[in-house]
Amino acid sequence: MKAQATLLEVRDLRTEFRFARTQWFPVVNNVSLEVAAGETLAVVGESGCGKSMLAYSIMRLLPDRIARPAGGQILLLGRDLASLREDEMRKVRGKDVSMIFQEPMTSLNPLMTVGRQVAESVIEHTACSFEAAHKRTLELFDLVGIPEPGKRFDQYPHHLSGGMRQRIVIAIALACNPKVLIADEPTTALDVTIQAQVLELIDRLKSEMGMGVILITHDLGVVAEWAQRVMVMYAGRKVEESDSESFFQAPSHPYSQALLASVPRPDIEDMADVHELAEIPGAVPPLNRLGAGCTFAPRCLNSMGRCRQDVPMLTEQSDGRQVACFNRKAGTLL
Repeated sequence: MKAQATLLEVRDLRTEFRFARTQWFPVVNNVSLEVAAGETLAVVGESGCGKSMLAYSIMRLLPDRIARPAGGQILLLGRDLASLREDEMRKVRGKDVSMIFQEPMTSLNPLMTVGRQVAESVIEHTACSFEAAHKRTLELFDLVGIPEPGKRFDQYPHHLSGGMRQRIVIAIALACNPKVLIADEPTTALDVTIQAQVLELIDRLKSEMGMGVILITHDLGVVAEWAQRVMVMYAGRKVEESDSESFFQAPSHPYSQALLASVPRPDIEDMADVHELAEIPGAVPPLNRLGAGCTFAPRCLNSMGRCRQDVPMLTEQSDGRQVACFNRKAGTLL
């Protein structure tokens, strides 16, 4: 049991995409999660596993013409966001729950100064004057470590470095003191030094503001450094969840083991314990062509006959972690 208050609880969330004209397939398949105040939950997995679709589903940003909610609840302090009308959701999005997108240049309007973009977010959710929004914007610039806030206010996105643009995106996300922040690969486009600065900033603000953070990443080094809990997704499903220490010491699901075996271990100090890096055979299957049984079975070295026929359900182990596997071997790196 977590001591902190739960801010966001997602229950059996399912999102479907349109295929052809009348067929639908799941991109988020009955996923549940919780995020508490002051906590970072990392969502990991290869590209195509459904991590970003989960984030967009929580934010309700997927277009109706290609996507539809197909079940579940998104409870923010007990209020079900999945049941809100779009005009109601617009009041929540950016205010109570915010998102940092992968690429700042696609998140920012190139024809508008960065200061005005932040100020508009403040005005949208607080109905304050432009003067008050201007003052709040300068405070946010200072908060996220942007030098010379007054000068930066009137600059355009192309005037700024990648790290500065990402700080602008973070300022927009934090403009109204959100309860939950979703960071979707927030450092992908940045060099290593700026990555560390951005992650330190998010972690500091999380503690100062009491936010809950969902960190979507494929970088397990980032997870080891900054996350308290880890959720592993594969083909739109959650296949494992545990605290970070347990995840790196003894991964339980074969896919988790394969992920850790394929990258240098950030948590191993004794070089004698470093394993040879291994490739995960095959690729994540297209989500519109999932077969019967466990979706990881065709790539799994531990698979057996049942794995290709039945879908394993999440079960909770004695140590509190959740795993969806018929033939798990905890701690064995493939």
